[in-house]
Amino acid sequence: MRITHLLAIITALAFAMTMNVSAAEPQKKKATVTKQQAKKSDVAAKKVLRSKRLARASYEGPSMGRLTGLHGTADELDLKSSVAFVVDQDTNEVLFRKNESAVLPIASITKLMTGIVISEANLPMDEVITLTNDDIRHASFSRLKAGTSMTRRDMLHLALMSSENRAAYALGRTYPAGIDEFVRLMNAKALALGMTNTHYVEPTGLSSDNRSTAQDLAKLVAFASQNATVSEFSTSHGYQLAVGKRTVQYVNTNRLTSNPNWDIEVQKTGYITAAGRCLVMQTKVAGRKLVMVFLDSMGKYSRLGDAERVKAWLETRPANAPHA
Repeated sequence: MRITHLLAIITALAFAMTMNVSAAEPQKKKATVTKQQAKKSDVAAKKVLRSKRLARASYEGPSMGRLTGLHGTADELDLKSSVAFVVDQDTNEVLFRKNESAVLPIASITKLMTGIVISEANLPMDEVITLTNDDIRHASFSRLKAGTSMTRRDMLHLALMSSENRAAYALGRTYPAGIDEFVRLMNAKALALGMTNTHYVEPTGLSSDNRSTAQDLAKLVAFASQNATVSEFSTSHGYQLAVGKRTVQYVNTNRLTSNPNWDIEVQKTGYITAAGRCLVMQTKVAGRKLVMVFLDSMGKYSRLGDAERVKAWLETRPANAPHA
């Protein structure tokens, strides 16, 4: 009996252990499924976030000019820009004007001042600058990642030609006295140029608090046209750059720079929702050295179309015709 009892106990224990293992397996499987579901959920959430970012980047919402009614201003050329200003750089004769004193966000037109401050600081242009997470946080819409290294010259070239935001921010961040001093110098230079309605808060133009008028920007463009570095980099057609193991091709954001019908000495484009599409240039038209400013244009290519319309108008109008 004792042996039979002992066998019964052993059998019962073995059965219990089998049941425990069987019960544990579904729990383990269930835990694995939950982990996979969590991973899928995380991937899905990232895709949604990426989609939202892309939607914000492409969103064509109302600009400040539209919100304040500037687009209701008519002009004889039917320009799509709510602000336009064309002046002869040599004589200061105003040839075309439209809402030229309106204070508006200027987007990446900001980078002209960034380029001027950097070029006038006489910093070593061959010094290598490495992008940090700070640059990433402050500057979106960029092809450059944290850890990317290039010379100050290349950073400036990309900022002026391709409106590279992280390059522009890194230029300010690595200024010897820091980003705050860099922005202070941007504002001090604006005042020195007589840009009394201009204010900068950062070096990229992504902030809508960087504001100016077409009249002020005409002064900036005229001054920038005399800066050899800013002039060369801003009108460069394209540029290849080795980024890590890759070779990245950059092109000018202003396709007029590669148009043989245009002779452009300095230029800059800009866009954020609050500013609309912006364009400034110093160019030669009908034998005259002109500064053109177009702000708050609606439509991706409308600012270029406005420049073409003004150019054609100036080339066909009599020399003594009244100005618009």
